[in-house]
Amino acid sequence: MVTVYVNEKESIEEALRRFSKLVEKEGIIAKAKENMYYIKPSKLRRDELNRARRKMERKRRKEQQKLY
Repeated sequence: MVTVYVNEKESIEEALRRFSKLVEKEGIIAKAKENMYYIKPSKLRRDELNRARRKMERKRRKEQQKLY
């Protein structure tokens, strides 16, 4: 839970800016967007495998370019 206390000489805009930065740092908005829809576990696994395949393919291509 993010809590921001407004100091005596601080404006509301500055406190709101601090609050926004803390929320972004904590990843609250990202978690909310992630949980917006239910994703089946099989889809999550498939996406993770595809991500790993793409990463390995990029790495392989990079290694091949070093040879030339």
